[in-house]
Amino acid sequence: MATRHHARMAVVSLLYAYDLGNGNISEFSEEILETKKIRNKKRDFALTLFDGVIQNLEPIDKAVSKHLKDWDFNRLGSIERAILRLVAYEVIYSGLDSAVIINEAIEVAKAFATEQSPKFINGVLDAVAKEH
Repeated sequence: MATRHHARMAVVSLLYAYDLGNGNISEFSEEILETKKIRNKKRDFALTLFDGVIQNLEPIDKAVSKHLKDWDFNRLGSIERAILRLVAYEVIYSGLDSAVIINEAIEVAKAFATEQSPKFINGVLDAVAKEH
């Protein structure tokens, strides 16, 4: 059975594909989630996250960019950008405990990103959470 962690990892994959230029990925998001066995409430959760990020991309990117020290948002790796976007969306819009969400981001970064990414992502998202 899929967990919220699995749903978030799937959303990062969808956002990664979107970031790489697959703007129509949302047309296939339900099929992709089904392939990953993310169903029912977890599917709804994942779709809400994905759609929320896409609909709020500009304010999310601004919130993240504001806290990048010596980094240009567009030069971030696509995986890091996808993780930051997802979790910034959750921190800003979901009302869930930001510490839990940021911890999830770190775990996703450990699975998908470079060795240095978890620390970087933690610092940026912590700053976003303190502002919101």
